[in-house]
Amino acid sequence: MAVEPLPEGAPVPEFELEADDGAVVSSGSLRSRWAVLFFFPKAMTPGCTTEACGFRDVFGELEAAGATVLGISHDSVERQRRFREKHGLPYRLLADPERKVTTAFGVYGPKKFMGRESMGIHRMTFLVDPGGRIAKVWRKVRVKDHPAEVLEALRELQEA
Repeated sequence: MAVEPLPEGAPVPEFELEADDGAVVSSGSLRSRWAVLFFFPKAMTPGCTTEACGFRDVFGELEAAGATVLGISHDSVERQRRFREKHGLPYRLLADPERKVTTAFGVYGPKKFMGRESMGIHRMTFLVDPGGRIAKVWRKVRVKDHPAEVLEALRELQEA
């Protein structure tokens, strides 16, 4: 079973997830703004911390460009809250412990790591336009430079 993320141009699936601050965030609440949805495997791990802090560091520019930033993983609301507080993340982290949203976006599936196969989240990012359609998908994310790439793509799409 291969992982097949939603393609560019596809509508964002309807969803509601609890955020680290206890609020419920829905796909409908993203309409009328750009949105960066980054899916990460596990809070408090090195790669996920680098990526989350990278989005923290460009958050002001993403927000000034009219984008909402949301991180999504299978972690609990409490673990997401601790992760956000520990690293001073200025955006919400959404908890998807039932794997409904990660499955709907096509980012949950078999993974290989150090010769072992397991099921998990494939690190991917979706840039969603104000009409609720996927404008760009990053299937292979290099965490170090990724947030800056997302900001650059957002600016390019807004100029087009």
